[in-house]
This record gives sequence, structure tokens and C-alpha cells, in this order.
Amino acid sequence: MRRLLSPLTAREVQRSLERSGEHLREQSIDLAAERFVLYVPPRAPPGGYALLVFIPPWDEAQLPHGWAVVLDRYGVIFVSAAHSANTADPVGRREPLALLAAYNVMRRYRVDPQRVYVGGFSGGSHMALRLALAYPDLFRGALLNAGSDPLDTGPPSPPERALLERFQESTRIVFVTGEHDLLRLSMDRASLESMSEWCVFDTADQITPGAGHEIASPAALSRALGALASHVRTDPARLQACRNALDERMAARLARVRSLIDGGRSGEARKLLEETDRRFGGLAVPESLELAAALD
Repeated sequence: MRRLLSPLTAREVQRSLERSGEHLREQSIDLAAERFVLYVPPRAPPGGYALLVFIPPWDEAQLPHGWAVVLDRYGVIFVSAAHSANTADPVGRREPLALLAAYNVMRRYRVDPQRVYVGGFSGGSHMALRLALAYPDLFRGALLNAGSDPLDTGPPSPPERALLERFQESTRIVFVTGEHDLLRLSMDRASLESMSEWCVFDTADQITPGAGHEIASPAALSRALGALASHVRTDPARLQACRNALDERMAARLARVRSLIDGGRSGEARKLLEETDRRFGGLAVPESLELAAALD
């Protein structure tokens, strides 16, 4: 909840559990009952394998046609869970299945921690972006194939400051979308614009000629894997200036919420606080939680 939900949403879930007397299980997945497809290239690179955790929009655990030869070329292990389709619960299944896949592959094989990626196609790509944003200490890149979101639409919501800053500094985001997939190209443009606003500059946008809404071809995958490995260092001065501008916008919103509370306009204050929580997420903590308590 702390990483994947906005702070006020996580707070309400916790309060609901307390009122009902229920408790969250330590783990929502019975791993022994799950099935994954795992592809391991026959030769490990000198520095260890790269790893691509893939979130599909379908139920089957399968390696896309033609991808094996590309994975061999780049030394990338591929893992994907079954029953992780768009219809599955994001928080209860899709996200923990991806995290457990990464953890267990990294225990079993020698994986370079600087080349651990999360990716997905269509609806799975939306999940991949959420995980990359929430777990920048695990995933160093995201392959977004025909599916993306702005970073402040709730979900996804920006995580706490330390995680967000790590995402800004160390995560590479590669968009791969077909030339004729106009809806997803529009999503990519909105997502890229949001990335820039949120000080995420290490991005690459790849359009596959002649393709529609379809999974990346082997050639497109090859270009994407090459791009994922090509991190671009952000100018520190530019990054700090961008962060300062973000903090100023957030502070202005929080000050407005406090002013509304002081003026007895609690309804307006609550609405603005909820909008601020969706947009700024963990970056607004602890002030957003303090204001929520004042409204209570």
C-alpha cells in the first residue's frame, strides 16, 4: 500500500481494515500454486544476465514468438506469470506476481542488478509503469509496449520522496508503440510530457513502422533492449531546478488546503486535498496526512 497507492488511499484502506477488525495477509500469493514461463539464454554474459519481468494482458504464460533469439543476443532472462491478465486484481495479483518473479529469478541465477527491467504489453504495460515508479530500487528500466499513463493520474501516484528521486535519477523508460496505434501513441505523448514535468528525463520513444496495436516484433524488441541499456545521465542543475519547481507547485496547493480549513470551508478543502493526493502522492507526505487528520 505504501508504494502502490496514494497516501490518502492507503490511509483509508488501513482505517477500513481497523473498523472491520480484519487484517491483511502477509502475502496475497500462494507461490506454490502459481505458474510462470521462464526463458534463460544458454550463455550468461560476463557481468551476469539481464532480466525482463513481463506483465501480459492475457492469462497464458508465454514467450512471444521470435523473442528468444533476441533475448539470447542481449543475454536477457524472460519471466512472465500465468493468470495475470487485465481482468486480474492489480494489487492482489498482477503486481505481486511480477515482484515475486523478479525476486526468485534473481535468487536462482546470476543477474546484473543494473539491468533488471519490468515490461508489458497493452494493459500489462500500464502495470509495468506503476511498478517501475513504485520500485526503482529493484527495476532500473521499463519497457512500455503500447500502453502508458501520466505519472500523476492516481494510479499511478508518485511514491515517497526518496523513491521518486531514485526513479528520476536511475530509471530508464522506453516506449515502443506501433505507427498505426494512434490511441496508444497519444497516451505515450501524454506520458512523456508528464515525465518531463516530473523531472524524469531518461526516456526513449520508439515508433514501430507499419505496426498497429500489437506486441513488439523481434526487431522492435531488439531496438528496445538496446535503448534500455543506454542510460542518459541527467544534468544535476536541470534536475534540481525541476524538483524545486515541483515543490513550489505542491506547497502552493497544500497552503491553499490549509487556508480553506482555517476558513471553515472543509468541503472545498477535502476536495482539493484529494486532488493534491492523487497528483503529488507520497511527495506531499507528511503534510497531506496532517491536513487529512485536521479535516477529520
